[in-house]
Amino acid sequence: MNAVSAFDALAKSYDAVFTDSVLGRVYREATWAWLDQAFEPGQQVLEIGCGTGEDAIHLAHRGVRVVATDPSAAMIEATRAKSAAAGLSGMVTALQVDAEHIGELAGKFDGAFSSFGALNLVPQMATVVDRLAERLRPQARLVLGIMGPVVPWEWAWYMLRGQPGKALRRLRRGGVEWRGMTVRYPTIGTLRRVFGHTFRFVRAGAIGAIVPPPYAEAWARRHPAVTETLVRWERAIETVPPLPWLADHYQLEFVRR
Repeated sequence: MNAVSAFDALAKSYDAVFTDSVLGRVYREATWAWLDQAFEPGQQVLEIGCGTGEDAIHLAHRGVRVVATDPSAAMIEATRAKSAAAGLSGMVTALQVDAEHIGELAGKFDGAFSSFGALNLVPQMATVVDRLAERLRPQARLVLGIMGPVVPWEWAWYMLRGQPGKALRRLRRGGVEWRGMTVRYPTIGTLRRVFGHTFRFVRAGAIGAIVPPPYAEAWARRHPAVTETLVRWERAIETVPPLPWLADHYQLEFVRR
C-alpha cells in the first residue's frame, strides 16, 4: 500500500478516530492557537497535507483563505464536502497535490502550514523547502507540526506493556515502515538547519510532552480531570526548553527571509 492509497483508506474513519477524540481535540486546539497567531483575516495561505480539512475550515471561519493540498483523493473529497457543508467553499480550495509538487501551484501565498506529521512522510525535506520558498512572499509565516523522535511518554507507555521495540521505534535510523510508507522523525535542530537558508526560525513549542499521545485516548477518557490539568500545564509552558524536544509533536514557526 502506498501513501496515497493508505490515506484514502483512512479518510472515512479519520475524524472519528482522531479529530473527535478527547486527545485529538486537545492536539487540534493547540495547533489552532499557533495558526491563529500566525495568520490574519484576508490572507491566503497554503496547507500541506490537509487531511479531512479541519484546520483549513477553522482558518476559513476566521476569514483566512486556504489552498488545502493533500496527495489523497479521498482526503481532498472530504475537505471539499466539509467546506461546502460549512458554507466556506469560496474560502477553501482543496487540491490533490503532494508536498514535493507544491511548486507547481500558481501565485504567491501570505503563509503556509502543515500539521500532524504530514511532512514526516517526505523523503527529501530540502525539496519542500525550495518549493515553499518559491511560493511564499517575503515575511510570510510558516508553521509546521512535526512528530518528534524523543518522546518519554511513548517510552514509558510501551515499555510498561512489554513492547521495547515500539517504545524506541522513532530512534531507528532511516525511519519506520508504516502502511507501505517510511515515517521519519527529524529533530528540531535538523529542520532548523534545512530551513535556515531561506527561513528565519522564530520559536518551537510542544504538543504531547506533558499531555499523553493520542494512543492514550482510553486513559484520557478515564481520567478527565487529570487530562485537563496536564493540558493547562502544557499550554502554559509549551515553548520552554526542553519541552518541544520531548514532545509527540513539536510546532515550529519560521518567517520567509
